[in-house]
Order: sequence, then structure tokens, then C-alpha cells
Amino acid sequence: MNPEKDFAPLTPNIVRALNDKLYEKRKVAALEIEKLVREFVAQNNTVQIKHVIQTLSQEFALSQHPHSRKGGLIGLAACSIALGKDSGLYLKELIEPVLTCFNDTDSRLRYYACEALYNIVKVARGAVLPHFNVLFDGLSKLAADPDPNVKSGSELLDRLLKDIVTESNKFDLVGFIPLLRERIYSNNQYARQFIISWILVLESVPDINLLDYLPEILDGLFQILGDNGKEIRKMCEVVLGEFLKEIKKNPSSVKFAEMANILVIHCQTTDDLIQLTAMCWMREFIQLAGRVMLPYSSGILTAVLPCLAYDDRKKSIKEVANVCNQSLMKLVTPEDDEPDELRPALQRQAEPNSEGSVTKQEGSASGGPDGSCDSNFGSGISVFTPVSTDRAPVTLNLDGIVQVLNCHLSDVTIGMMTRIAVLKWLYHLYIKTPRKMFRHTDSLFPILLQTLSDESDEVILKDLEVLAEIASSPAGQTDEPGPADGPDLPVSHSELQVPTPNRASLLNTPSTKGLECSPSTPTMNSYFYKFMINLLQRFSSERKLLEVRGPFIIRQLCLLLNAENIFHSMADILLREEDLKFASTMVHTLNTILLTSTELFQLRNQLKDLKTLESQNLFCCLYRSWCHNPVTTVSLCFLTQNYRHAYDLIQKFGDLEVTVDFLTEVDKLVQLIECPIFTYLRLQLLDVKNNPYLIKALYGLLMLLPQSSAFQLLSHRLQCVPNPELLQTEDSLKAAPKSQKGDSASIDYAELLQHFEKVQNQHLEVRHQRSGRGDHLDRRVIL
Repeated sequence: MNPEKDFAPLTPNIVRALNDKLYEKRKVAALEIEKLVREFVAQNNTVQIKHVIQTLSQEFALSQHPHSRKGGLIGLAACSIALGKDSGLYLKELIEPVLTCFNDTDSRLRYYACEALYNIVKVARGAVLPHFNVLFDGLSKLAADPDPNVKSGSELLDRLLKDIVTESNKFDLVGFIPLLRERIYSNNQYARQFIISWILVLESVPDINLLDYLPEILDGLFQILGDNGKEIRKMCEVVLGEFLKEIKKNPSSVKFAEMANILVIHCQTTDDLIQLTAMCWMREFIQLAGRVMLPYSSGILTAVLPCLAYDDRKKSIKEVANVCNQSLMKLVTPEDDEPDELRPALQRQAEPNSEGSVTKQEGSASGGPDGSCDSNFGSGISVFTPVSTDRAPVTLNLDGIVQVLNCHLSDVTIGMMTRIAVLKWLYHLYIKTPRKMFRHTDSLFPILLQTLSDESDEVILKDLEVLAEIASSPAGQTDEPGPADGPDLPVSHSELQVPTPNRASLLNTPSTKGLECSPSTPTMNSYFYKFMINLLQRFSSERKLLEVRGPFIIRQLCLLLNAENIFHSMADILLREEDLKFASTMVHTLNTILLTSTELFQLRNQLKDLKTLESQNLFCCLYRSWCHNPVTTVSLCFLTQNYRHAYDLIQKFGDLEVTVDFLTEVDKLVQLIECPIFTYLRLQLLDVKNNPYLIKALYGLLMLLPQSSAFQLLSHRLQCVPNPELLQTEDSLKAAPKSQKGDSASIDYAELLQHFEKVQNQHLEVRHQRSGRGDHLDRRVIL
């Protein structure tokens, strides 16, 4: 500093003392400056006051010499003290040079700058609020200062500034939010602690409504929640908890839509505490905002669904995610199935009521849990843009939801509970929005069929519920052309086909569905036949699926749909099956289910007596396909009490190729006859006179069997048949013998027998062709 320079009105002694390295001498100079400025204030000499402040600022506080800067800082503080209430007129000139010194490399100088600013603010009080942003910016830097003395001084200044803001009602929140939004992303733990402390203070001031600006800072708060410091995380939890309490008190003033995507992102993070806290917020948002959250459903599901598969280590997240999922599902209503152009133009995003619309909340109001757990779905975070904006009609983004559900169902790594939740969603959407959902059925159908191979029975059950709803919903009826009728036309499994109107009319018989079925009409739609074709195709390509899960799948379908329709359509399709070996296997499976499953009790009773035209038509349809397997054909005749025809069939067995597999099936039929399902047949053996062909048929089976346990079993049963002469009564003598149980003029048994011979000849030709290629193992038994 040039000693010859004129610093008037500062005296040379004051200038010399301000430049001294000793603090005490600089303090004496500050007292002199205070006295000098007081005189100028008394004289109302603003020109000299400004000159003193400018000199202290330019020549001292901003000087290159460190001692001069220290002197300038204490001089500016002295000016502020002397000015008193009038310091507000000169705050810009007083504060700016002091804030510049906050960036000084000398820690002692930064401390003096903090001390000087404290004195300036203490005098000015509320007058500093117009300069709050620059003060806050400077303090946020000092909060992360490495020097403990500087940090301690900044904390004193920080508390003073907080007291002033709390006392005042003139705080400019709108002007402060941009700075807060910028500073909240600081990675320094001390700066984060400083930011959180200020948010807590602002939230506690009644006249400051920080909730209006929560969308601006919510993302940053969740970032801070992931800090490594335990204390900072706890502080951030408290802040988020206070905000959530405020949201519950005043839901009508909350901008839920603006924060939805922020929560979606943080619900997918790998940090356990962030994920759980965000999920708790999401739960409250869905329950408070209601249908306002619908446009964000695809994003919410992306975040929530993977959490449903978490194990007990992540139980808290799983439970909250489950509540979110259930609450979101309830928001989808039948009105979402209305065409968008027909929806009421006046429907707007409903502002939730503060009392009536707020449902009972679950969990604590803290906004975050005490426990922690990890997330395994943090990668690939995405934000979903909503279809609707504020004040626009709430629109369900069904395309986005279906895409998310399809993606999760296709992912083989997804857990069982997530897959079940996806299937529940699909079922719910088909119930609530069937018309819109059927636009996506062609894309969903393959993955739903593939899911039948899942390892979990529960997943398969839910999958079958969805497929059953698709197959039975009236919304799925189309006018597409179906395959031509006729037994000689094969059906290509590579193409989805629908029934013709004639065939559809055969399937439109009354039925009852399972307990957890939709209220839709059980009449089968166009997708029912598609489903049957593709299901049989899957059984054909995956024989293990047929063997392990086939009976289970078919039995459950019989509960969910109409059993008669299922057997009628499958028999119709198998009649045109080109793979005769698969047809025989499938017929055997269906026959076993028909004869043994409790789910088919009603259908068995319908077939037992063939009293109605419908039951006779069903028998003929089943019979034609059952001809792919001779033994199952006989068992069908036993079930329907067509004993004479059963005897005629067994007579034809002498012309068939008797193999080990054939004899095994006869053996199983004998075992089946001893089961409760054929109790009525065994009792009919008492009426020898009226059931001669039943006894002949059983003896025919006995003659087919080699000397085995089945032979002995059937032989013992036939030995129990009483002598008809011993059982004759007057009534029995008058009664005319019946040639055929269940005989009906509408059934052409001769034609059925011809059809049986035709099918068996086809099987024989196929076996001979295989034998000619050398890939057929001759398993015939020489009797």
C-alpha cells in the first residue's frame, strides 16, 4: 500500500493501525473509524460515509496485503456498528468485500471475514434479507471449510441468520429456491448438513410454505439421504418425515404429479434406505392423490414389481411395495375402458380433499423406516413421461403398463412373487378394461402360453386365470374366419385359428366358472379356440410339460372355464392332428382326467346316461378323437354305458398290433374298473340278464391280457358274477332284455365303428412307415 496516498477522511494514524500486523492495533483503528462514522451519521453526511466504506473496501479489504485485508474487514464491521439502523442503506457495499474474503487462502483471514460479517448482520438484522442469497452462498462454502475455527465462526453466523429469517415475515422464498436447488446437490457432507439444517428451519416457519416448492428439492433430498454420514442421513430422514406429515395434513396443496417420477427413480436405487423411504412416499402418494397417479402407473410398476420378490432380509421394502401395488391396482376402474374421445370433457385431475378423500394411512409418518435392506433392481433407472399433465383428464397409459408387465413376465430372472403380481395385474386389467386390453392380447398371448412352463404351481394358476378370462370375455369376440369344418382337414399349429359360427355355436353352452372368475359371460369367444389350439401345440412341442403339468393345467381350466367346451374343442382339434403319436398320448391324458378328476364329476354324470342330445353330441365328438387310442375308446364306452359297442370294439382288437404299450393300457383300464369311479359298472354285473355285453366286454379284456396281476384281478371280479338263474324274479322274467345301455337312435354306432377302424388303419400305416425307416422299435408280443 502506498503510504503517501490520501485516505481522507481516514487519518494517517488510522491507516497505519489498520495495516498493522497486531490485532490490538487494528482494533484501536476500528474504534476510531466507528467514532468517525458516528459523527458523519449525526451530520447526515452520506457522501463521507460512502467514501469511508469505499476506501475500506477497495484499499484495504480487497488489498493484496493480508494485514491490510484484515484491517479492512474490522473497519467495515466498525462502520456497520456506527451506522446502526442506517446500515441497511449501505449493506451492498459492506457485504460484498467481506464475502470476497471468504475465498481467501489464509484461514485466519477467512475467520476475520466471518467475524466481520457476523457484526454487520447482527446490526442490520432483517435489513439483510434482500441479500440473503449471497449470504447463504458464502455460508454454504464456509460450512465445508477445512479449518475448524472458520467452521465454528460460520456456525455462529449461520445461527444468527436463521434467527433473523425465523423472526421475519419478508423472506423471499421464490428468489431463494433456485439457489437451494443448486446447492442441494453438493457432495460435501458439511455442505449437505448445512443445507438440511436450513430446510428444517424454513419448514418450521409458519409464514414460509416450502411445500409448494418441494418438487424443486425432493430429488436432492433423496440424494443426501444416501450420504455416508449417519448423522446427515438421520437429519435428512427427519426433514423428509416433516414434509410427509405436512403432505398428509394438506394434500390439496401438494403437487403430486410433479414429484411422481422423482419417487419412481429413487424407488429403483440400490441404496436400501433411499429405496425404502421413496417407497413409503410412493405409498402415501398413491393413497392420497388417487387417480392423479394413474398416468405414472408404468413407471411405478417398474419400480414396485421387482421389490415383491425380495426375501426376508428386505421384508420392509417388500411390504411397502405390496401396499403400493395393491393401492395402484384399485385405481383402475371400468371407466378407464371408455374410449378417450367419449370420456367427459370436464373430468380433470381431482385435487384430493384434505379430509374426506384421504384414506387411512399405513406405517409411520416419518417418511422412512428404521431398518434397511438392499435393492437388486437399481440398474436401468428410467423416468416415464405421463400421458396427461396438470389439469388435463386423467388417462390410464395402458400401452405403457402392458409393456412393463410383458417385460417383467418375459424376464426369466424375475422372482415368483413378481410374476404372480404381473399376472394379477393382467387379470385385473382384463376385468376392468377388457375392450382396451384385447388390443394387446396378440402380443401377450405367446408369453402367457410360455408361462405355463413355469416351475411354480401358483404362477401357473394365475396364468390360467388370465388365459381363461381372455378365452371367455365377451370383449374378445371377433369376426375372423375360422378353419373349415370337416374331419379330413388338418389344422396347422403354426397359425392361430378361430371357430366358424357353426363351431362356435357348439361351444356356446351354459357353464359355471371357478370362484375367482370374472363376472363376464361364460360363453366362449374367438380366443377360446385359439387358446386350445396353442395349448395343444405347446403340449406337442414340450412333451415334458404335458407329462408333468398337463393334467394339472387341464383340470384347472375345467374349473375356470366350461369343462364340456374344453373337451369338445380339444377333441375337435385332435381329430385333425397330423402327429398321430401325440394325438394318442393326448387322448390318453384327457381320458385319464375325465375318468379320475373330481373337477369333471358333472361332465361324467352328463356322459353316463346320454339322456340329452347335447350329451350324445359330446360323446360322438369325444369318441372320434378317442379312436386314436383303442383302450381309451373302450373306457369311454364303459363310462357312457355303451357296453355292446365296447364289446364290438374289443372284437376288433384281434386285428390290431398288440404291443407292450397296448397291454399296459389294458392293465391300467382293469385297475381303473376297480376304482370308485366305476362302482355303478360293477353293480350292474348283478343284473346279468340286462347287461350281457358288459360281461362279454370284460371277458374280452380278460382274454387280451397275459397271465398277470391284472388278469388275476379281473378274473376274480368275473368269478363274482352270479348265476342269472339264481337271480330271476317275476319282474325280471317279464322285463325284456336291453341290448344297449344308453342306446339312442340318434347315435350311429356302425358309423362310429367304421371310424374307429379307419383311425387305427392310419396309426398302422404310420408305424409301418417308421419301421421302414429303421427308427421304430418293434415291441409286439407274440401270443
